[in-house]
Amino acid sequence: MVRAVVFDFGQTLVDSAQGFRTAEKQLQARLLAELPSVSPETFLASYRRQRTAFQQRSDFSRRALCRAVLGHFGGPVDDAAVQLWETEYWETVRIRTREFPEARDVLKRLKLSFRLGLVTNTQGQAAPGTHRLGDFPALIQLLDAVVVAGEAGVPEKPDPHPFQLCLERLDCRPRRALFVGDDPRIDLCGARDAGLQAVWLQHRQTRRNWPSVAVDCPIIDSLEELWRLPFIQETEP
Repeated sequence: MVRAVVFDFGQTLVDSAQGFRTAEKQLQARLLAELPSVSPETFLASYRRQRTAFQQRSDFSRRALCRAVLGHFGGPVDDAAVQLWETEYWETVRIRTREFPEARDVLKRLKLSFRLGLVTNTQGQAAPGTHRLGDFPALIQLLDAVVVAGEAGVPEKPDPHPFQLCLERLDCRPRRALFVGDDPRIDLCGARDAGLQAVWLQHRQTRRNWPSVAVDCPIIDSLEELWRLPFIQETEP
């Protein structure tokens, strides 16, 4: 029987898709302007390849990505400019992040029967505490435990440690917990390695090309769909 439900934050409780699209376009334009001899097509292919490599090792620093891309083409690296671009990137994401419309009501209903937790990565923000959580107090106050992986010596997902730390704070064993997230590698594999049951949220409001990977967990298209899962239904009040 499930005793706790743990969530990812971005693209799970809140929608940052538009923010990331806008931030990516801004960052690409900044970099391309520093590389006048490189064609947009050549630049974009290299940028995407290096961004994927960073994502696969859970490194979300846009500062480091900028240095890598510029270095690849032999371009100049202005540390002050690179820092400014990273700040601009995450601020763009932050101001364009919105709650999924059903998120708050779903958390309120779940809280009647379950302990609720959150495990989120810092995503490369410049300083601890500058992530988007503070913009959503009505969501965060419904949670019994919050772990920001990447801060205070906690490794980032998909490392199992942040999941385990959240369960310790919830006083719940892994097999009695459910994790809901949007990323099959960072969320689903991380939760599985920590012993939690996983649910893949592919939210219908998110414009995104979902990766074509085989998973052995339920797939839902909104948080409201949690109620059709048998391990949730069995423990409703």
